[in-house]
Amino acid sequence: MVFDVFKDVVHALEDVPYRKPRRPLSNLERIQECCRSLVLTDAQLHHMMIALERSMEEGLAKETAAKAAVKMLPSYVRAVPNGRESGDFLALDLGGTNFRVLLIRLKGREAEMIGKIFRVPESVMRGSGEALFDHIADCMAKFMVEQGVNNAEKLPLGFTFSFPCKQEGLTCAKLINWTKGFNASGVEGADVVTMLREACKRRDVGFPGNFLSSWEFSEISNG
Repeated sequence: MVFDVFKDVVHALEDVPYRKPRRPLSNLERIQECCRSLVLTDAQLHHMMIALERSMEEGLAKETAAKAAVKMLPSYVRAVPNGRESGDFLALDLGGTNFRVLLIRLKGREAEMIGKIFRVPESVMRGSGEALFDHIADCMAKFMVEQGVNNAEKLPLGFTFSFPCKQEGLTCAKLINWTKGFNASGVEGADVVTMLREACKRRDVGFPGNFLSSWEFSEISNG
């Protein structure tokens, strides 16, 4: 696997003999000397490539998908941006202790993006699922007020939920399991879009039709 390659690199570093320089090294040379053993060889890179490809194939194969380390989950996205999009959009990004809300204004190939980062307290990360999504809805409502976004506008919403999900459509994804220190109860196996919609109703936040994506797809579509 990929991790074996890094183990080999660590072992190689441990075996590197100390060589006393013939003359005092410059700062740049010292950095290069320290980093030299961290540079992977072509053979190691090739080994990593094969390991990654094998892991992706296991994730795609019906017989091994359930136990595969790399989950190859469908995105249900049928098209990517073409540069002619226009209008205002909201975007939510939950993937760690920080949660981002963004207002994106598209004018063809020109885009203006205004965002704000909100902290997700550990008590919320490990509390109830309802409390977590209420926190998300609260942050979203505060941001909309700050930016003068009319609640009744119901702007199109993109929700990047960076946890392993079984996605059943653009607006339906069930959390498989929590990662990254999150352990909010009542979310695993539930549709996170439905939970967000219900939280927005409780907070009287206009909830439009939305699109949910994984972090990986968001990065790929960004180029």
